[in-house]
Amino acid sequence: MLAAGTLAGITATTAGAQPATAPAAAAACGVLFDDFGYSSPSDPAIAARGWTVRTNSGGPGVPSASWPASNVSFPTDAGQKVLQLTARTDGTAGGTSHAEFFHQRKFFEGTYASRVRFTDAPQSGPDGDHLVETFFTITPLDRPLDPNYGEIDFEYLPNGGWGEQGPIFYQTTWETYQNEPWQADNTHTAQRSSFAGWHDLVFTVSDGRVKYYVDGQQVADHGDRYYPETPMSINFNLWFIDLTGRTGTGLASYIQQVDYLYYADREVISTAEAKNRVAAYRSAGTGHVDTVGSGGACPTTPPTTRPPTTPPTTRPPTTPPTTTPPPANCAGAPAWDWGTVYLEGARVRHNGRLWQANWWTQGSEPGLTAQWRDLGRC
Repeated sequence: MLAAGTLAGITATTAGAQPATAPAAAAACGVLFDDFGYSSPSDPAIAARGWTVRTNSGGPGVPSASWPASNVSFPTDAGQKVLQLTARTDGTAGGTSHAEFFHQRKFFEGTYASRVRFTDAPQSGPDGDHLVETFFTITPLDRPLDPNYGEIDFEYLPNGGWGEQGPIFYQTTWETYQNEPWQADNTHTAQRSSFAGWHDLVFTVSDGRVKYYVDGQQVADHGDRYYPETPMSINFNLWFIDLTGRTGTGLASYIQQVDYLYYADREVISTAEAKNRVAAYRSAGTGHVDTVGSGGACPTTPPTTRPPTTPPTTRPPTTPPTTTPPPANCAGAPAWDWGTVYLEGARVRHNGRLWQANWWTQGSEPGLTAQWRDLGRC
């Protein structure tokens, strides 16, 4: 888990931009589309279509917080039904509730697309709580440092948290982790800016790479050992990291909304193409399709709307320097300590080399995880 300017959005696609028959063709490879036209969290169609409204206790977030079904609803926004998650807190664990809505575990390679509304301020009550607004996939952790664990995250923190003071938007890809003692093995990209409002979120899983897009622009490219190995579930949740950030007293209520979910099995498509297909479904009056795992054949040629392949500008260079660099200036850098929390940019000495933290980290040894960048020998 684990942002610098707001990304430009692409224009809305009209229903006429894509023939209404296009989604049927895509369904041959397996598609999940859901317009969230449910009546309530107890609508029997939710379970029948593979979704779960979470009600069990546990993490993530504030210990002892509840996850009531009533925190999941389906109001109408601008004439369209949406999934709405609500999280509330009065500053105590007993007065804190989270929300989660997730689909069964059967998704792996392909394109995941959703239109999500993030919020910076509460609907009511004091502001400042450390909140996480999400769209992600996950494989359950079978044991500590399970090599078959997988997680692909969009996580927006409007009020900071995890050592950050302002809004930050993370894209994080996980290899694995363990809880006790905490050890996280992941890589991430982040944008430090407000993302309040509606955004088209897409990530593609293909050819050993996980690529993230926000409003049609690529923001992250992860892969190698962080590439998932097993099928995952699709999840949306809203939860509080802790109870330390609030600026007043009383009950605060926050929301996150989701317009739709679209998944194309084993097919890489662009944000624009995903939006075209959703528009065609809606034009045809189709609110739900699920053919994932039905055994259909997949396209044998790449789609013409394949997303751009240019890697993010923050990706580290792949060509080693042609000359041996001079020793790093290690003066003033403390020795790495397992129990210390290091924020992005912090420098430490370890095994005769200087290291710089790529993001918030604790308990991740320099040289063994992606949390640290090697600045050279001391």
